[in-house]
Amino acid sequence: MVDFKSLKAASGKKSLESLTSELNKLSGGEGKGADDRFWTPTVDKAGNGYAVIRFLPPPAGEDVPFVRIFDHGFQGPGGWYIENSLTTLGKSDPVSEYNSKLWNSGIEANKEIARKQKRRLHFISNIQVISDPGNPANEGKVFLYKYGKKIFDKLKEAMEPQFADEEAINPFDLWAGAPFKLKIRQVEGYRNYDKSEFGKPEALSDDDKVLEQIWKSEHSLQEFLDPKNFKSEEELRARLAKVLAEDAPATKRKAAENTEVPWQDEETAPTFKATHAPKYSSDDEDDDESLEFFKKLAND
Repeated sequence: MVDFKSLKAASGKKSLESLTSELNKLSGGEGKGADDRFWTPTVDKAGNGYAVIRFLPPPAGEDVPFVRIFDHGFQGPGGWYIENSLTTLGKSDPVSEYNSKLWNSGIEANKEIARKQKRRLHFISNIQVISDPGNPANEGKVFLYKYGKKIFDKLKEAMEPQFADEEAINPFDLWAGAPFKLKIRQVEGYRNYDKSEFGKPEALSDDDKVLEQIWKSEHSLQEFLDPKNFKSEEELRARLAKVLAEDAPATKRKAAENTEVPWQDEETAPTFKATHAPKYSSDDEDDDESLEFFKKLAND
Protein backbone atom coordinates (compact mmCIF):
# COMPACT_ATOMS: atom_id res chain seq x y z
CA MET A 1 0.00 0.00 0.00
CA VAL A 2 1.32 3.43 -0.95
CA ASP A 3 1.37 6.19 1.68
CA PHE A 4 1.76 9.91 0.95
CA LYS A 5 5.47 9.93 1.82
CA SER A 6 6.11 7.09 -0.65
CA LEU A 7 3.98 8.84 -3.26
CA LYS A 8 6.19 11.94 -3.09
CA ALA A 9 9.37 9.87 -3.11
CA ALA A 10 8.21 8.12 -6.29
CA SER A 11 7.51 11.43 -8.04
CA GLY A 12 9.59 12.01 -11.14
CA LYS A 13 11.24 9.99 -13.88
CA LYS A 14 10.94 6.58 -12.23
CA SER A 15 7.22 7.06 -11.70
CA LEU A 16 6.81 8.18 -15.31
CA GLU A 17 8.73 5.22 -16.68
CA SER A 18 6.72 2.69 -14.72
CA LEU A 19 3.40 4.25 -15.65
CA THR A 20 4.41 4.44 -19.31
CA SER A 21 5.21 0.74 -19.19
CA GLU A 22 1.76 -0.01 -17.86
CA LEU A 23 0.04 2.18 -20.45
CA ASN A 24 1.90 0.42 -23.25
CA LYS A 25 0.06 -2.75 -22.35
CA LEU A 26 -3.06 -1.09 -23.75
CA SER A 27 -1.57 -0.12 -27.10
CA GLY A 28 -3.52 -2.73 -29.03
CA GLY A 29 -6.92 -2.05 -27.59
CA GLU A 30 -9.85 0.75 -26.80
CA GLY A 31 -20.20 3.58 -15.24
CA LYS A 32 -22.46 4.67 -13.52
CA GLY A 33 -25.06 7.26 -14.40
CA ALA A 34 -26.31 9.89 -11.97
CA ASP A 35 -23.44 9.81 -9.51
CA ASP A 36 -22.44 13.15 -8.00
CA ARG A 37 -18.87 11.92 -7.58
CA PHE A 38 -18.47 12.30 -11.35
CA TRP A 39 -17.61 15.56 -13.05
CA THR A 40 -19.01 16.34 -16.48
CA PRO A 41 -17.77 19.27 -18.58
CA THR A 42 -20.31 21.92 -19.48
CA VAL A 43 -20.94 22.71 -23.15
CA ASP A 44 -22.88 25.54 -24.74
CA LYS A 45 -25.79 25.24 -27.16
CA ALA A 46 -23.36 24.74 -30.02
CA GLY A 47 -21.76 21.82 -28.19
CA ASN A 48 -18.51 23.64 -27.42
CA GLY A 49 -16.87 23.78 -24.01
CA TYR A 50 -13.69 24.52 -22.09
CA ALA A 51 -12.32 23.53 -18.70
CA VAL A 52 -8.97 22.92 -17.01
CA ILE A 53 -8.48 19.80 -14.90
CA ARG A 54 -5.60 18.00 -13.25
CA PHE A 55 -5.35 14.21 -13.38
CA LEU A 56 -4.52 12.75 -9.96
CA PRO A 57 -2.37 9.79 -8.84
CA PRO A 58 -3.77 6.47 -7.63
CA PRO A 59 -5.94 6.82 -4.52
CA ALA A 60 -4.74 5.39 -1.23
CA GLY A 61 -4.45 1.60 -1.32
CA GLU A 62 -4.52 1.40 -5.12
CA ASP A 63 -1.76 1.19 -7.70
CA VAL A 64 -2.93 2.68 -11.01
CA PRO A 65 -4.56 6.09 -11.63
CA PHE A 66 -7.23 4.80 -14.01
CA VAL A 67 -9.47 1.83 -14.66
CA ARG A 68 -10.74 0.60 -18.01
CA ILE A 69 -14.40 -0.28 -18.50
CA PHE A 70 -16.15 -1.84 -21.51
CA ASP A 71 -19.90 -1.75 -22.01
CA HIS A 72 -22.55 -2.19 -24.69
CA GLY A 73 -25.47 0.04 -25.63
CA PHE A 74 -27.79 -0.79 -28.52
CA GLN A 75 -31.45 -1.32 -29.32
CA GLY A 76 -33.08 -4.44 -30.66
CA PRO A 77 -36.72 -5.29 -31.36
CA GLY A 78 -37.09 -6.39 -27.74
CA GLY A 79 -35.76 -3.17 -26.18
CA TRP A 80 -32.45 -1.64 -25.15
CA TYR A 81 -29.35 -3.56 -24.13
CA ILE A 82 -27.25 -1.29 -21.90
CA GLU A 83 -24.92 -3.41 -19.78
CA ASN A 84 -21.34 -3.59 -18.57
CA SER A 85 -19.29 -6.09 -20.56
CA LEU A 86 -17.71 -9.01 -18.74
CA THR A 87 -14.67 -8.55 -20.99
CA THR A 88 -13.75 -5.76 -18.56
CA LEU A 89 -12.95 -8.51 -16.07
CA GLY A 90 -11.26 -10.72 -18.65
CA LYS A 91 -14.29 -12.99 -18.88
CA SER A 92 -16.39 -14.23 -21.77
CA ASP A 93 -19.30 -11.95 -22.67
CA PRO A 94 -22.44 -13.01 -24.61
CA VAL A 95 -22.49 -9.93 -26.86
CA SER A 96 -18.84 -10.34 -27.82
CA GLU A 97 -19.48 -13.98 -28.64
CA TYR A 98 -22.56 -13.12 -30.67
CA ASN A 99 -20.77 -10.33 -32.55
CA SER A 100 -17.90 -12.68 -33.39
CA LYS A 101 -20.31 -15.14 -34.95
CA LEU A 102 -21.96 -12.37 -36.96
CA TRP A 103 -18.62 -11.02 -38.15
CA ASN A 104 -17.13 -14.40 -38.98
CA SER A 105 -20.18 -15.31 -41.08
CA GLY A 106 -18.72 -13.14 -43.84
CA ILE A 107 -22.17 -11.72 -44.58
CA GLU A 108 -22.08 -7.93 -44.87
CA ALA A 109 -25.51 -7.48 -43.27
CA ASN A 110 -24.32 -9.45 -40.23
CA LYS A 111 -21.15 -7.39 -40.06
CA GLU A 112 -23.24 -4.23 -40.01
CA ILE A 113 -25.24 -5.54 -37.04
CA ALA A 114 -21.98 -6.36 -35.24
CA ARG A 115 -20.76 -2.81 -35.84
CA LYS A 116 -23.93 -1.41 -34.27
CA GLN A 117 -23.53 -3.64 -31.23
CA LYS A 118 -19.82 -2.99 -30.78
CA ARG A 119 -18.63 -2.54 -27.24
CA ARG A 120 -17.72 0.95 -25.98
CA LEU A 121 -14.55 1.90 -24.14
CA HIS A 122 -14.31 4.16 -21.09
CA PHE A 123 -11.61 5.08 -18.62
CA ILE A 124 -12.18 6.49 -15.13
CA SER A 125 -9.69 8.62 -13.20
CA ASN A 126 -9.67 11.00 -10.27
CA ILE A 127 -9.24 14.66 -11.17
CA GLN A 128 -9.19 18.04 -9.51
CA VAL A 129 -11.13 20.72 -11.36
CA ILE A 130 -8.95 23.80 -11.81
CA SER A 131 -11.24 25.92 -13.97
CA ASP A 132 -14.86 25.25 -14.92
CA PRO A 133 -16.38 28.41 -16.44
CA GLY A 134 -19.69 26.64 -16.94
CA ASN A 135 -19.92 25.64 -13.28
CA PRO A 136 -17.44 27.57 -11.10
CA ALA A 137 -18.70 25.81 -7.95
CA ASN A 138 -16.77 22.73 -9.08
CA GLU A 139 -13.41 24.49 -9.01
CA GLY A 140 -10.93 23.13 -6.48
CA LYS A 141 -12.95 19.96 -5.89
CA VAL A 142 -11.94 16.34 -6.51
CA PHE A 143 -14.16 14.27 -8.80
CA LEU A 144 -14.19 11.09 -10.78
CA TYR A 145 -13.97 11.66 -14.52
CA LYS A 146 -15.05 9.19 -17.19
CA TYR A 147 -13.39 9.67 -20.56
CA GLY A 148 -12.76 7.84 -23.79
CA LYS A 149 -9.82 6.72 -25.89
CA LYS A 150 -9.25 10.16 -27.45
CA ILE A 151 -8.35 11.68 -24.10
CA PHE A 152 -6.53 8.54 -22.99
CA ASP A 153 -4.34 8.92 -26.07
CA LYS A 154 -3.56 12.49 -24.99
CA LEU A 155 -2.35 11.13 -21.66
CA LYS A 156 -0.21 8.54 -23.38
CA GLU A 157 1.24 11.13 -25.77
CA ALA A 158 2.25 13.27 -22.79
CA MET A 159 4.26 10.35 -21.44
CA GLU A 160 5.65 9.32 -24.81
CA PRO A 161 6.08 12.51 -26.87
CA GLN A 162 6.78 12.08 -30.57
CA PHE A 163 9.25 14.94 -31.03
CA ALA A 164 12.70 15.61 -29.59
CA ASP A 165 11.78 19.09 -28.30
CA GLU A 166 8.96 17.71 -26.15
CA GLU A 167 9.65 16.57 -22.59
CA ALA A 168 7.86 13.50 -21.26
CA ILE A 169 5.71 14.09 -18.21
CA ASN A 170 3.62 11.96 -15.88
CA PRO A 171 0.27 13.76 -16.07
CA PHE A 172 -0.96 11.97 -12.92
CA ASP A 173 1.87 13.29 -10.73
CA LEU A 174 1.02 15.85 -8.01
CA TRP A 175 4.41 17.53 -8.25
CA ALA A 176 5.59 16.97 -11.81
CA GLY A 177 2.27 16.71 -13.65
CA ALA A 178 0.54 19.39 -15.70
CA PRO A 179 -2.90 20.95 -16.06
CA PHE A 180 -5.02 19.51 -18.86
CA LYS A 181 -6.90 22.04 -20.99
CA LEU A 182 -10.05 20.29 -22.11
CA LYS A 183 -11.28 21.87 -25.34
CA ILE A 184 -14.53 20.48 -26.68
CA ARG A 185 -15.83 21.25 -30.15
CA GLN A 186 -18.68 19.98 -32.30
CA VAL A 187 -17.22 18.83 -35.61
CA GLU A 188 -19.69 17.51 -38.17
CA GLY A 189 -22.12 16.71 -35.37
CA TYR A 190 -19.55 14.82 -33.29
CA ARG A 191 -17.90 15.82 -30.03
CA ASN A 192 -14.22 16.45 -30.75
CA TYR A 193 -11.28 16.72 -28.32
CA ASP A 194 -8.40 17.14 -30.78
CA LYS A 195 -7.44 20.64 -29.57
CA SER A 196 -7.21 19.57 -25.91
CA GLU A 197 -3.68 19.86 -24.54
CA PHE A 198 -1.48 19.85 -21.47
CA GLY A 199 -0.03 23.04 -20.04
CA LYS A 200 3.42 23.41 -18.50
CA PRO A 201 4.41 20.94 -15.76
CA GLU A 202 4.04 22.35 -12.27
CA ALA A 203 3.24 21.23 -8.75
CA LEU A 204 -0.47 21.26 -8.03
CA SER A 205 0.41 23.12 -4.82
CA ASP A 206 3.58 24.20 -3.02
CA ASP A 207 2.13 22.95 0.25
CA ASP A 208 2.45 19.20 0.83
CA LYS A 209 -0.33 19.33 3.40
CA VAL A 210 -2.69 20.65 0.72
CA LEU A 211 -1.54 17.97 -1.71
CA GLU A 212 -2.03 15.24 0.87
CA GLN A 213 -5.57 16.46 1.54
CA ILE A 214 -6.33 16.39 -2.20
CA TRP A 215 -4.94 12.87 -2.42
CA LYS A 216 -6.99 11.72 0.55
CA SER A 217 -10.11 13.18 -1.11
CA GLU A 218 -9.84 10.82 -4.06
CA HIS A 219 -12.43 8.13 -4.78
CA SER A 220 -11.78 4.43 -5.18
CA LEU A 221 -11.28 3.30 -8.77
CA GLN A 222 -11.07 -0.42 -8.15
CA GLU A 223 -14.67 -0.48 -6.97
CA PHE A 224 -15.71 -0.14 -10.61
CA LEU A 225 -14.11 -3.51 -11.25
CA ASP A 226 -16.02 -5.16 -8.43
CA PRO A 227 -17.91 -8.17 -9.86
CA LYS A 228 -21.06 -6.92 -8.13
CA ASN A 229 -21.24 -4.19 -10.79
CA PHE A 230 -21.53 -6.82 -13.52
CA LYS A 231 -24.39 -9.17 -14.23
CA SER A 232 -23.60 -12.86 -14.55
CA GLU A 233 -23.07 -14.42 -17.95
CA GLU A 234 -26.41 -16.20 -17.60
CA GLU A 235 -28.24 -12.96 -16.81
CA LEU A 236 -26.62 -11.16 -19.74
CA ARG A 237 -27.39 -14.02 -22.10
CA ALA A 238 -31.04 -13.92 -21.07
CA ARG A 239 -31.17 -10.15 -21.50
CA LEU A 240 -29.55 -10.37 -24.93
CA ALA A 241 -32.04 -13.00 -26.06
CA LYS A 242 -34.91 -10.75 -24.97
CA VAL A 243 -33.47 -7.69 -26.73
CA LEU A 244 -32.74 -9.57 -29.95
CA ALA A 245 -36.21 -11.17 -30.02
CA GLU A 246 -35.14 -13.62 -32.67
CA ASP A 247 -38.71 -14.45 -33.60
CA ALA A 248 -39.63 -10.78 -34.21
CA PRO A 249 -40.78 -9.83 -37.74
CA ALA A 250 -37.97 -8.54 -39.97
CA THR A 251 -39.73 -5.21 -40.48
CA LYS A 252 -39.85 -4.62 -36.73
CA ARG A 253 -36.17 -5.51 -36.37
CA LYS A 254 -35.18 -3.12 -39.15
CA ALA A 255 -37.10 -0.26 -37.59
CA ALA A 256 -35.38 -0.78 -34.27
CA GLU A 257 -31.92 -0.75 -35.84
CA ASN A 258 -32.49 2.70 -37.36
CA THR A 259 -33.42 4.54 -34.17
CA GLU A 260 -31.11 6.93 -32.38
CA VAL A 261 -29.16 5.83 -29.34
CA PRO A 262 -30.18 7.80 -26.19
CA TRP A 263 -26.76 8.54 -24.71
CA GLN A 264 -23.91 10.93 -25.18
CA ASP A 265 -20.66 9.06 -25.41
CA GLU A 266 -17.26 10.76 -25.15
CA GLU A 267 -16.23 9.54 -28.59
CA THR A 268 -19.45 9.87 -30.56
CA ALA A 269 -22.02 12.44 -31.54
CA PRO A 270 -24.65 13.42 -28.95
CA THR A 271 -27.28 11.92 -31.25
CA PHE A 272 -25.31 8.91 -32.38
CA LYS A 273 -27.14 6.97 -35.08
CA ALA A 274 -26.67 3.29 -35.66
CA THR A 275 -26.08 4.04 -39.34
CA HIS A 276 -22.98 6.01 -38.29
CA ALA A 277 -21.47 3.30 -36.12
CA PRO A 278 -17.66 3.27 -35.91
CA LYS A 279 -15.83 0.78 -38.07
CA TYR A 280 -15.87 -2.64 -36.49
CA SER A 281 -12.61 -4.38 -35.74
CA SER A 282 -12.40 -7.89 -34.39
CA ASP A 283 -9.26 -6.85 -32.53
CA ASP A 284 -11.23 -4.20 -30.65
CA GLU A 285 -14.15 -6.48 -29.93
CA ASP A 286 -12.56 -9.77 -28.96
CA ASP A 287 -9.09 -9.00 -27.66
CA ASP A 288 -7.59 -11.05 -24.82
CA GLU A 289 -5.61 -8.19 -23.27
CA SER A 290 -4.43 -8.82 -19.74
CA LEU A 291 -5.79 -6.64 -16.96
CA GLU A 292 -2.55 -6.94 -14.99
CA PHE A 293 -1.87 -3.22 -15.48
CA PHE A 294 -4.59 -2.56 -12.90
CA LYS A 295 -2.69 -4.45 -10.21
CA LYS A 296 0.69 -2.78 -9.75
CA LEU A 297 3.18 -0.29 -11.14
CA ALA A 298 6.83 -1.09 -11.61
CA ASN A 299 7.89 1.35 -8.89
CA ASP A 300 6.18 -0.64 -6.12
